[in-house]
Amino acid sequence: MIKGAGRAYRRAKALRRQLSLPGRLLWRHLRNEQTGFHWRKQHPAGDYDLDFYCDRAKLCVEVDGEAHERGEQPRKDARRDEWLRARGIHTLRIPAFEVLSNLGGVVTLICAAARERAPLHRPADGPPPPDKLGEDFQG
Repeated sequence: MIKGAGRAYRRAKALRRQLSLPGRLLWRHLRNEQTGFHWRKQHPAGDYDLDFYCDRAKLCVEVDGEAHERGEQPRKDARRDEWLRARGIHTLRIPAFEVLSNLGGVVTLICAAARERAPLHRPADGPPPPDKLGEDFQG
């Protein structure tokens, strides 16, 4: 799992208590593996804090408000996305107004992206059942 620097840990801890309304609404649907995936909110990664992160799918979900469209923020976001991409993590940016106006659609989109990126099974799950293997592998 990707880890954060000490300062990022402290900042992430404070941010967890200050989720925006779109962030809180989305978190209700992502937490407790209601989507079939384990999500972390305000996960520290390097010098950054990821709004929502699924390690199994290597997927970061960012809920972007208006501020992400102004000034230096688009350039900072692109630099951060590139840093994550170099570590195998895909960033899915969702406008905050989409979360507020189409929460169900946003959750469906996030789940589809996570399923697409997640491995078919984790090593702890063992190999797939024999009836799921091709003819070449059945005994």
